Amino acid sequence: MFHRRRFLAAAAAAVAGFQIVPRSVLPGADQEPPSQRLNIAGIGVGGQGGGVLRQLAELGQNVVALCDVDSRYAARAFQAYPQAETFQDYRVLLDRRRDIDAVVIATPDHMHAPVTVAALRAGKHVYVEKPMAHSIEEARVMTRVAQQTGLVTQVGNAGHAGEGLRLTREWIQGGLIGAVREVHCWSDRPGTFWKQNMERPTETPPVPDSLDWNLWLGGAPERPYHPVYCPRAWRGWFDFGTGAMGDMAVHNMDPAFYALDLGLPVMAEAQTSQPLMPESYPAWSIITYHFAARGDQPAVKVIWYDGGKLPPRPVELEPHRQLADNGIYFVGERGTILGGGWSGTPRLIPESRMKETQLPPKSIPRSIGHHAEWIRACQQRKPEGAQAGFAYSGPYTESLLVGNLALQLQKPIEWDAAAMKAVNAPEAEPLIRKKYRAGFGIEA
Repeated sequence: MFHRRRFLAAAAAAVAGFQIVPRSVLPGADQEPPSQRLNIAGIGVGGQGGGVLRQLAELGQNVVALCDVDSRYAARAFQAYPQAETFQDYRVLLDRRRDIDAVVIATPDHMHAPVTVAALRAGKHVYVEKPMAHSIEEARVMTRVAQQTGLVTQVGNAGHAGEGLRLTREWIQGGLIGAVREVHCWSDRPGTFWKQNMERPTETPPVPDSLDWNLWLGGAPERPYHPVYCPRAWRGWFDFGTGAMGDMAVHNMDPAFYALDLGLPVMAEAQTSQPLMPESYPAWSIITYHFAARGDQPAVKVIWYDGGKLPPRPVELEPHRQLADNGIYFVGERGTILGGGWSGTPRLIPESRMKETQLPPKSIPRSIGHHAEWIRACQQRKPEGAQAGFAYSGPYTESLLVGNLALQLQKPIEWDAAAMKAVNAPEAEPLIRKKYRAGFGIEA
């Protein structure tokens, strides 16, 4: 159980010499000046969520409420913001704290959509950690609700605000390597940061006193508590995480999706370690996505490697150089661009060509910073100001998750985006459109 502690906003503000009142009582609330501070709540604050809140606080925003199902795991965040009211249940927080402008959501993947949809319907701007969603239907519903409400959304893919992503698009759209028909992306994860290829444990240890296991499960199917799931260990389980696609492909494949305007795949196929466990992602995978031609851009194949698998060595890479643990490279008709992980800085290879080539001019507006652009977009109520918002991240997340369908079902998936259907795999329906435990759904 938590000990509730509510500090009135006016009392907290008095220390700083001003008074905060709910926005709803201010005249001209729809035209808030950009300098207005946001009242922010964090939901899932024990890990990455605490880090995001810290960056937002450093940018001058007010952290006024915190919610986590595990008070011990969240203790550092609770101590960092002693004036913030604490909760275990996000539904109680959203019901009671009507003064909140925005929420930061950093729960395990399986609860991103239920919490996000509830927050949007409560009138709150949303920053949700990557991956945006756990299922394809969730990505569509979240995108639709955001559009309907006109609220600002952002997905925690910080590399999307970086220089590397923009340079990659400018070079490719500027024809630096000609038409691109093949892209390779990779990560050393899983294995180095979390485990996969596991069987469900049979032991049933007691639930820690600090944890509400029912709330942690949320919409996922009932199962006994075990520390192999939480905290931090959930990524490798089908019911809770999205494996390498949600943790790292969301970063390392982003330059391909952004620079090539890929849209949604028409097919995905997967190779994996064998045998595939019934409830856990494999030790490694290689997932091949097929995208149709777009305008004057040809059809393209994007290949993902994880768990220690690496792509073929680019022929232009100098003999003394090795591929990094995370990265991406584009194979064009007239050359190859090699980029770092997390949408890192691109380079033409070999390096001699990089030094002698006239690069296309910079033409894309630069970001003021991933978190700063979300704050400004919320203050101005301009969803388009958050460049990793749901309008972009929804289709991108769906593309990644089509690959997970091929992985989990161990067969190629022919994807009909208009129907949101795997045309050759009716057995994919429960993965595309999840069922939820009562009280935790998205009410699609």
